[in-house]
Amino acid sequence: MTDERPWLARYRAETPSDIPVSGEGGFESALAMFRASVVAHPDAALIHYVGTTMSVAEVDRASDALAVALVADGVVPGDRVAVYLQNVPQYVLTVLATWKAGGIVVPVNPMNKERELTYAIEDSGASVLVTLEALYRDVVSKVDAAGLRSVITTSELDLVGDDTLPSILAGSVRNRPADTADLLELVAAHDGERPPPVTLGLDDVAFLTYTSGTTGVPKGAMNTHGNVVFNAEAYRRWMSLTPDDIVLGIAPLFHITGLIAHLTVSLLVPMPLVLGFRFEPANVLDLIERYRPTFTVGAITAFTALMNEPSWGGRDLTSLTKVYSGGAPIAPSTVERFQREAGAYIHNIYGLTETTSPSHGVPMGAVAPVDPNSGALSVGVPIFNTLVTVVDEDGKEVPVGEVGEFVTSGPQVVAGYWNKPDETEHALPDRHLHTGDVGFMDADGWFYLVDRKKDMIIASGYKVWPREVENVLYQHPAVHEAAVVGVADEYRGETVKAFVSFRPGEQATEAELIAFCKERMAAYKYPRAIEFVDELPKTVTGKILHRELRAGVTGAS
Repeated sequence: MTDERPWLARYRAETPSDIPVSGEGGFESALAMFRASVVAHPDAALIHYVGTTMSVAEVDRASDALAVALVADGVVPGDRVAVYLQNVPQYVLTVLATWKAGGIVVPVNPMNKERELTYAIEDSGASVLVTLEALYRDVVSKVDAAGLRSVITTSELDLVGDDTLPSILAGSVRNRPADTADLLELVAAHDGERPPPVTLGLDDVAFLTYTSGTTGVPKGAMNTHGNVVFNAEAYRRWMSLTPDDIVLGIAPLFHITGLIAHLTVSLLVPMPLVLGFRFEPANVLDLIERYRPTFTVGAITAFTALMNEPSWGGRDLTSLTKVYSGGAPIAPSTVERFQREAGAYIHNIYGLTETTSPSHGVPMGAVAPVDPNSGALSVGVPIFNTLVTVVDEDGKEVPVGEVGEFVTSGPQVVAGYWNKPDETEHALPDRHLHTGDVGFMDADGWFYLVDRKKDMIIASGYKVWPREVENVLYQHPAVHEAAVVGVADEYRGETVKAFVSFRPGEQATEAELIAFCKERMAAYKYPRAIEFVDELPKTVTGKILHRELRAGVTGAS
């Protein structure tokens, strides 16, 4: 593919062709990026959390003190600090403090249990763990991880400013564990001190971000400071973000979306980041009305949950004008409903942990086209300085409109996987990321994601992409969520089975939904069996776990 693709002229005409990441006009590291904001906007609000607001300068001072404590504990440049927290201000402080000590942040999913946490600590070689008191009590206290030297605890109640707690925190209590250090006590003990200067460059690792593990053992993607700076700047330019914007932290901060589209872009602009501990629909709606955020990026399942919240209809969401969604397929009908009821168009965005969040996006103000054949909503066009080719099984580029694997190259692509050279060489030969995602590009340069390669179903020799069947099911007014998998079939080899949950107050029969699909797609594609469930299994970021659904199926009717 060449730079003559139509979308280049159409969507980049007013945007510089290069986003600097070093030298004049750029930053050598994500820490340098934040320090520029400290100089330019010290008094600007940076974090809003349950009645507490912290300015840029206050965050800088507190993270300085925490960095001093980390250095005193023995953290040296290159050491890993694991962060096992929900969406609380201490997350931002810990990230900055780790960088100021020269360390690498290891974000850990707060839903992980002992086995998963132990794996992340031992695989990364983390020597310090920062966690919530409740997580220490329920999980960390049972972990015996090799190499872990120190544990720092904190509470979701520590920085609350309201006298009346929101319902999401109503059950929280302080419970300081023995043999741990308290984060805010460390900050107070070193208040006003500054850590020794460190030198961080573009190639130094900023985050060691573990892949979701939905297809195997999690791998630590090495998101460098160069990766982080580039995509933080890409978000700023792509969404036209300014200090007048406010970002709603709807995605978990441990995930690459939360790390880049919430945390680091807020450090760059700078703009306030609204945090609410964890996602709960009524609480998020309260946060929107209270803090009036303008920008957010979240999984489509989060927006669906907001629309299904009983108080949804009476809420004022007019502040949200820059809304994006990624991480899971989006049904066009869901976008239409959100725009009709909330007034904002949900722009699609696409990326992976290995692309440090976005590689594609729908330009701000543009409307994504829908593929007339599959009903799939376009994931957008490649962002600045990013080249994406669509290749066949032999690695050869396919013609426009033909389906193949996305291979992505650009400044946001990671250097590789932590201590896994074979996996790095397989997925990232010469920093060209073989995504494992299958799709196509149309004649106008719009990209469409069809499915994961490993999710493809072969029914009677025909290829069936689960996402196409799911998109049809989503058109039925009773369907809330749908997932499609292949199951063994003596006659067809594999056949199509769907799992469906209903919208509140809605119902449909298996025969009705099968007939609905049969009318709208080729005979080999429509589901032969449908199982109704209350809720589909998902990752914390909203991706439906097709693997778990397949594991529970041994055959089909």
